[in-house]
Amino acid sequence: MNVIKKTIELSDGRVIEIETGKLAKQAAGSAVVKMGGTMLLATVCAAKEVKEGTDFMPLTVDYKEKYYSAGRFPGGFMKREGKSSDYEILISRLIDRPIRPLWPDDFHLEVFVNVTLISAEKDIQPDALAGLAASCALAASDLPFLGPISEVRVSRVNGEFVINPSFSQMKDSDLELMVAATEENIMMVEGEMNEVSEHDMLEAIKFAHEEIKRHCRVQKELIKELGNEVKRDYPHDVEDEELKKAVHEFCYDKCYEHAKSAKPKHEREDGFVAIKEEFIATIPEDDELRDAKIALVERYYHAVEKEAMRNMILDEGKRLDGRVCNEVRPIWCEVDYLPCAHGSAIFTRGETQSLATVTLGTKMDMKETDEVLIQDDQQFVLHYNFPPFATGEAKPQRGVGRREIGHGNLAMRALKPVIPMAPENPYAVRVVSDILESNGSSSMASVCGGCLALMDAGVKIKKPVAGVAMGLITDEERPNDRYAILTDILGDEDHLGDMDFKVTGTADGITATQMDIKVNGLSYEVLEKALEQARQGRMHIMGEMMKTISEPREDYKPFVPRIEQMVVASEFIGAIIGKGGETIQKIQKETGAQITITEEPNPSGEGTVGVVDIASNDAGAMAAAKAWIEGIVAVPEAGAVYTGKVVSILEFGAFVEILPGKEGLLHISEIDWKKTDKVEDVLNVGDTVEVKLLEIDAKTGKMRLSRRAMIEKPEGYVEPERRPRPERGPRDDRRDDRRGGRDDRRGPRDERRGPRDDRRDDRRGPRNDRPRRNEEPQHETPSQEPEIF
Repeated sequence: MNVIKKTIELSDGRVIEIETGKLAKQAAGSAVVKMGGTMLLATVCAAKEVKEGTDFMPLTVDYKEKYYSAGRFPGGFMKREGKSSDYEILISRLIDRPIRPLWPDDFHLEVFVNVTLISAEKDIQPDALAGLAASCALAASDLPFLGPISEVRVSRVNGEFVINPSFSQMKDSDLELMVAATEENIMMVEGEMNEVSEHDMLEAIKFAHEEIKRHCRVQKELIKELGNEVKRDYPHDVEDEELKKAVHEFCYDKCYEHAKSAKPKHEREDGFVAIKEEFIATIPEDDELRDAKIALVERYYHAVEKEAMRNMILDEGKRLDGRVCNEVRPIWCEVDYLPCAHGSAIFTRGETQSLATVTLGTKMDMKETDEVLIQDDQQFVLHYNFPPFATGEAKPQRGVGRREIGHGNLAMRALKPVIPMAPENPYAVRVVSDILESNGSSSMASVCGGCLALMDAGVKIKKPVAGVAMGLITDEERPNDRYAILTDILGDEDHLGDMDFKVTGTADGITATQMDIKVNGLSYEVLEKALEQARQGRMHIMGEMMKTISEPREDYKPFVPRIEQMVVASEFIGAIIGKGGETIQKIQKETGAQITITEEPNPSGEGTVGVVDIASNDAGAMAAAKAWIEGIVAVPEAGAVYTGKVVSILEFGAFVEILPGKEGLLHISEIDWKKTDKVEDVLNVGDTVEVKLLEIDAKTGKMRLSRRAMIEKPEGYVEPERRPRPERGPRDDRRDDRRGGRDDRRGPRDERRGPRDDRRDDRRGPRNDRPRRNEEPQHETPSQEPEIF
């Protein structure tokens, strides 16, 4: 084995170890990245031949976490890892996005990158090492990857930037970004913030890039040690320079003019297709290579179309739909569109439209997260759906794809900082964004529509949030001198641009961002200008939203279940639930209210408390359930009056349940002022009776009740005299008086019973005369005398 190890020391002394040559040696490249007790195994494999018709980079990235890495069993019936969770898909996307642009334009072999968590230390976040691990595996291979890259998490903890913070440190963070880059260029940024400024976000990116540069230099050393500077050859695209030139000469001017025409989306697309078909018609029908040439025309024409659109924007400052660079498309909004939803809104910007809804539920509706290192209940979730009809496509609608999960996660992170959480807000909150039309930036439409729907539902968000998608087009030779920053990009502008970034926030700062950069050498000055233009666009969009609804409604809709919260001592949790859930189920069945109870940290910092949520649309049902629970947790007080229920009757009295699960004895003498011969003459099981709690036994906790204390004392009533008990001496003397002294009564022990052996012999005969086990007894005749020992 040719095992090679490299180390990267972080500024705080933590060490990242890179090892290759030991595991998964049959893969094209493999590496293990380790920090503390956390280990990631990354592998890369590539096909040897290009699939027919492939004209793109077919890259597949999968991130998986093994439960054994943390000493846990997977959940579910099968008890094994299954399909990727949303969390794993999101990490896969974070690895994929910075790697995908870094391949030769004509490299079309299928590439599979797999990153697996094989050991997990509880306080280390493994996703921050996943991008580095993937890049190390590519570095160890002979594939023509144009890296290396690395990826780090940067957070601001107590005002200081920290690289790859632990789970525990994240509790004090107000900024979290995942940044991926080569040694020269930023490739990807994604994260959430608590209303930070554009300047602070840019400083965090710079801080992360300085750390990434060190990681890339170590990987270049690894490549040199492995001798992988020369990469493998691969099947290259077939070129026809004469045909390429002909396509450019015939189509470029026509594409340029059509791009300037500012046609709607589908008309524009049809026009570009018509130009291509017009050129294809010039190829003779009898040309033996006609089919091969048509395939090449598809590729060459796409490049010409892209060039024409980019130059039109750079030369004239005019965009495909006729807008100037910083202009936002027309916006219209509507709230309370769906009469039976808890909250709803339509947000339409140009040809992009989102129908957003809000549903409020109880703790039972919260999403349970059970990852290898993360077990939690999510109070707020946002789901994003993108059906084919949104772009006019005629194809079946299948399950949720990776893109939908990623877009929904971005929108969720954008709104999360302003959503009130427990205990301020007891509701589980679900926002759904259904995209009904799409021509660019549907994720930002989801943010805006979701914010409007939340306010329509009456959720007391801290501040409104808006989002905008931005684009950048640069001159390839002078990217920092000749460029155009585009506000509210179209779908076509997204594909032809050099940068796509989305920014969401309130009027006071950024809450989330996602950025993908595909150009080399972009300066931070250009990025800073782009962020400022994004802020202006965001404020314009928010202004349009506020014309529809500017603050949350005063109250929830009438059909939203109301939730009343109670805090009880933790020792009462079991009493409320009851044996096998019997008590809580009975309360829910008889009152109709829905009840959840959880044990949570005491706000005072000492121990825990029980938090009870009572949910119902019926005020009477909620009041009944609350009274029932209050009875369970109430502590009986001597002297207090209670209305109880007779649960059982005995000869000497009745047991009355004065509080749920708490019974006291109503003695027959305390039923009435007059003499009661039989309890059944006055009370029956099931009767309701008002009683006074006379006393609680300090040792046993038994309660003594009185009914007659609640009845007016009859005039002239004289309390009967109690017959005095005879005086009693000490306990031992009383026993002796009644029964005589023990020794006098029975005599000394030895005289009474005799020695033990003699007693046995008298009763049973000598031991040796008895038959042994499994031995036949020997019978003697009556005339024989027993032998005396």
